[in-house]
Amino acid sequence: MKHFVSVDNLDETKVLELIKRAQYFKNGGQINLTRAVYCVNMFFEDSTRTHTSFEMAERKLGLNVLSFDPKQSSVNKGETLYDTLLTMDALGVDLAVIRHSENEYYQELITPSADKTLDIGILNGGDGSGQHPSQCLLDLLTIYEEFGEFAGLKIAIVGDITNSRVAKSNMELLHRLGAKLFFSGPEYWYSEAFERYGEYRPLDELVAEIDVLMLLRVQHERHQGDQNELVFSPQKYHQEFGLTKERYQKLKADAIIMHPGPINRDVEFASELVESKKSRFKAQMQNGVFMRMAMLEQVLKGRGLGGENK
Repeated sequence: MKHFVSVDNLDETKVLELIKRAQYFKNGGQINLTRAVYCVNMFFEDSTRTHTSFEMAERKLGLNVLSFDPKQSSVNKGETLYDTLLTMDALGVDLAVIRHSENEYYQELITPSADKTLDIGILNGGDGSGQHPSQCLLDLLTIYEEFGEFAGLKIAIVGDITNSRVAKSNMELLHRLGAKLFFSGPEYWYSEAFERYGEYRPLDELVAEIDVLMLLRVQHERHQGDQNELVFSPQKYHQEFGLTKERYQKLKADAIIMHPGPINRDVEFASELVESKKSRFKAQMQNGVFMRMAMLEQVLKGRGLGGENK
């Protein structure tokens, strides 16, 4: 593929291929490049995990990583995202990993009109409340390593679902792979549109029967104008929708807990449980590097820049 911007077109075969390649890299696998490859990470929203993880993945693949700080770029002079990418293309950059606050910011970049010449591989590091393909796929790698399959698994996605691009990517792909999905959390952060993927139920009804508890971060920065934000209580949220010690004890023996980070400790997740036996929070971050290597390899292959085994 020449770009990797969503999970929309991934079928089970492709997902398993990506997982196997990520495991190949996790076991120390490398690739050949046809020439020196240059990439840039353009993050217009704050990020620690995704930004650093992509850079680690790029360096492990032997790519040349260029620095980019949006606060010191011509974006602040009013330059469009397209024109910034056109500059990168002209300078010889082959790939750009982008996080942006606008949903589907990438459409103009991957399907430019006939009068435009932009030709640079785009990987979506998260777009608004739209998609977060790399987080979705690293989550799937983490689940696969635990259970070896997706069909029939009972997975609960809990919390700020409406504002979560992680939730949307995961519900779409996990449903396609045969997992049985449940949703829980504040009803004001839930939409009937999600009913096509699963069932909304109170968290306490779900805890004892699910295989995967997927907690979401409460995204306060996306709640501007939301009247519920004005009366939000971290303590009340934790008691009603968070993973408390009591709920942890009710989980199945082989159940796992996931969270995309950053964690609001003692809100979504009791602080003392973040690194507990059933938590896969750290494993998710570790797997992120290897899954992003697999995603980068797909784009490198699609653009004739490498990807074969050494």
